[in-house]
Amino acid sequence: MFSKSSMKFLSDFMNCSGPSGFETESAAAFRNYLEGFCAEVKTDVLGNTIGILNPGASMRVMLAGHYDEIGFQIVHISDEGLLYFRPNGGIDKLNVPASEVDILTESGRIRGVIGKKPIHLLKPAERENAVDLSDMWIDIGAESREEAAKVVAIGDPVALRSNFHMFNENRFMSKGMDDKVGAFVVAETLRELSARKLNVAVYGVGSVQEEVGLRGATTSTFGIDPHVGFAIDVGFATDIPDIPKKQLGDIRLGRGPELNRSCDNNPVLGRMMRRIAGDFKIDYQEAAAHRASGGTDAAQIQMTRAGVATALLSIPNRYMHSPVEVCDLRDVYGAVRLLTETIASLQGNESFRPGID
Repeated sequence: MFSKSSMKFLSDFMNCSGPSGFETESAAAFRNYLEGFCAEVKTDVLGNTIGILNPGASMRVMLAGHYDEIGFQIVHISDEGLLYFRPNGGIDKLNVPASEVDILTESGRIRGVIGKKPIHLLKPAERENAVDLSDMWIDIGAESREEAAKVVAIGDPVALRSNFHMFNENRFMSKGMDDKVGAFVVAETLRELSARKLNVAVYGVGSVQEEVGLRGATTSTFGIDPHVGFAIDVGFATDIPDIPKKQLGDIRLGRGPELNRSCDNNPVLGRMMRRIAGDFKIDYQEAAAHRASGGTDAAQIQMTRAGVATALLSIPNRYMHSPVEVCDLRDVYGAVRLLTETIASLQGNESFRPGID
């Protein structure tokens, strides 16, 4: 499936930390990997990393996977040396208490744990409700404000502690799977395409600040001005209890990436991808997005300038936006194969006008 070097990159990349707006560590790992096979690698002012293949071709194809992740930011240090924080991205407060975290300071990582009042001291009614983030804190072992302030500053970003682990030969867990696994697909697709003869220019983007408003996709797409765009993100696996298949479909780990049909997806490009999947016997799963449009970089790519022929490819993911997200390498590998063969098949003169082409 994946080579040893690819798996090492996956492990190293997943163990990076990059809350939205503070993606430097993840960006460096992504950039260093791409420099091994891209014609050019550049970083824009927001922090997006762009690897380029065959830059002289007239048709431009863009792939995007965001490497920012949910996290927190320090807003106050108490007299007791406890750190209070705000959410950075879509935080599920039910998952937060007792989480291990890393505070990403100018001098390096500071380890901490998120605390709250013990259950023994909660009133009966309080035990039935999720604790507000404002009633939690980060404990780094400091005994006073002065001691804590020597190592942590107001505004420092906070990431869930790195925890990448392979369960078996296919399934793996990590915090920040949303969406470093998508950025990994972008990198591996570029690596595969670097050995092919291409008729199009390919721009592979590790994008930033998706979790706070698709911001990196906005600027990178405007700068690249692509004709075709692929967004690779995670999607909801519904093969666990109490997930309503009648609303979200039957999506299972290991059955292939999700090919989406929604307003964000160009139907001509979608038909091409499904044909390629059939020709190369690549497993995939059909998915209808749980809302008509939005939520991923695909929506922003599609609406840039005069419009872009866009497709959203999703990696099934269990326990999204938690410290223990789970994905399957077979789905990841299928996404790389499908994107590689689709892009390699482009002649550079295709048109993607629905109902006409």
